[in-house]
Amino acid sequence: MEKLKMHSPDLSQENIAKIRDLFPGCVTEARDEVTGKLRLAVDFDQLRQELSDSIVEGPQERYRLDWPGKREAALAANSPIAKTLRPVRDQSIDFDASNNLLIEGDNLEVLKVIQESLLGRVKLIYIDPPYNTGRDFIYDDDYSQGTGDYLNLSGQADEGGRRLVANTEANGRFHSDWLSMLYPRLRLAKNLLADDGVVFVSIDDNEVDSLRKMGSEIFGDSNFVATIIWQKVYAPKNSAKWFSEDHDFILVFAKNKEVWFPNPLPRTDEMEARYKNLDNDPRGPWKAENMTARNPYDAGVYSLTTPSGRVIAGPPTGTYWRISKEKFLELDADNRIWWGKDGSNSPAVKKFLSEVSSGRTPQTLWFYNDVGHTQDAKKALLKYVPFEHTENVLNSVKPVELLQRIVQLATKPGEGAIVLDFFSGSAPTAHAVMLQNRMDGGNRRFIGVQIAEPLPVPETKMETIFDMGRLRLSNVVEEFKAEGDEVTGFRVLKLDTSNMKDVYYRADELKQGNLLDMVDNVKEGRAAEDLLFQVLVDWGVDLTLPIRRETVLGKTVLFVDENALVACFDKGVSEDLVKDLAKREPLRVVFRDSGFVSDAVKINVEQIFRQLSPTTDVKAI
Repeated sequence: MEKLKMHSPDLSQENIAKIRDLFPGCVTEARDEVTGKLRLAVDFDQLRQELSDSIVEGPQERYRLDWPGKREAALAANSPIAKTLRPVRDQSIDFDASNNLLIEGDNLEVLKVIQESLLGRVKLIYIDPPYNTGRDFIYDDDYSQGTGDYLNLSGQADEGGRRLVANTEANGRFHSDWLSMLYPRLRLAKNLLADDGVVFVSIDDNEVDSLRKMGSEIFGDSNFVATIIWQKVYAPKNSAKWFSEDHDFILVFAKNKEVWFPNPLPRTDEMEARYKNLDNDPRGPWKAENMTARNPYDAGVYSLTTPSGRVIAGPPTGTYWRISKEKFLELDADNRIWWGKDGSNSPAVKKFLSEVSSGRTPQTLWFYNDVGHTQDAKKALLKYVPFEHTENVLNSVKPVELLQRIVQLATKPGEGAIVLDFFSGSAPTAHAVMLQNRMDGGNRRFIGVQIAEPLPVPETKMETIFDMGRLRLSNVVEEFKAEGDEVTGFRVLKLDTSNMKDVYYRADELKQGNLLDMVDNVKEGRAAEDLLFQVLVDWGVDLTLPIRRETVLGKTVLFVDENALVACFDKGVSEDLVKDLAKREPLRVVFRDSGFVSDAVKINVEQIFRQLSPTTDVKAI
């Protein structure tokens, strides 16, 4: 019976496999120095020969973004890890019913773990990464180990490998460290985007240029969409040494700019007020549009006679009528030309409100009176999070109105769009998704990822920034429900070491003295639901599908979305139980490798399913 791999995908091997499809002669096999197993490897000399017409060799100058540590950052994006997501029911709200996720853990590792579950499914990614100011905290990723050491890299051997550190300007790698932090995360995030997906990234002046170049490299320069300027403050800072910094930037990159377009925004009351009905036209309100233009138009020079009898020799000097005389006479006959109240004005074309687009084209300049400012953001945070210490109130939180605008532009109400924020912080993005769903009846889903960064001062109800976001959303859900809204909460998942003992990954290191301890390859203290979520991750199954427990022949069986996946991790699994599950014809089924009552039952499992449910995919852990 085939075993699940139980670690994140090895993206370097997947990339090599793609090269093999294009250039079979350029890929060979090599023995891994750590595991001793054969792995795919690229013959770069042969590949250079294949690409000899276009490859850039050696130190030749070329346009690109480069920094010390870039290669290691790319390696970090591709390296597999043996970690999992464990459900935390007591911190969740509506665990069994919700399709929203809050994930606690280092976002680089979480992005690796969810690669297969969310591959090509995310419609919108918004992130507000730490600005590189010398005061904010950044992620200190350890690139000193190779891909073969993913057990150590993932923290199974050394829990001290990951930490948060201040990136001060005294650091000789001030910009490089920030770029190395964000680069692998954006590369992994791109894999999750749907073909019509888009990324919005908040940033300030310190790294906007680097971010633009990095994003163009990852997504392709042709997929850069826009730089949005957000007016983040409502009053100038008189204490500023040079200029009062009143704005931040939001860079927008599409997965494919040819298929992604922003949704139009609703018309404002001011725009609606421009349409009136001065002549009681039965077609409703209209506004008069100038009939002249400056672009030369041969058919746009002719004389007109107004209803009052005044003759207009032609358009004003240097301009042209925008329409031909034939078209003009057609519009005039249809009462679509406005001559003024006394019938003697120059003509204007009536544009009816009922015939114009229901929305407006988004602009790149966003004012605080439309999308909020930093003080609005703090007020919202303080409303939903009861702080005991003002030192813990975040200064860089974004207003919900700003994120609602982004959600409006990138998603539609009824498409079930997934919105991902892997620098979730106090969870304003998730809050915005819930609020926008409430306003337009949408069914969008959110996934928020945040590392458990300790608060400056401990609080009674929260210890970390992740706790802050969870508490905020809990209170938002409570408020919505109290007001009679149908709203589901969220599932809390926590990144943790693998449920599997090291022997699962390194059987060759098993020593005779440890044989009895290694009969079961599952770590002590891991519940059936823990194992189930690692299987969901490994199999690429949606992590928000409903889960049902049922006792079958005395054993606990977990049903994911009824028959999408059936799992039994109890010991003493009998042939009768296997037959019972096979008769239900599940899409997938998984057992504990050491869970069968005898070797004979274990051997017969695949044969039983082949007879009773041949389409079922059978695996073991």
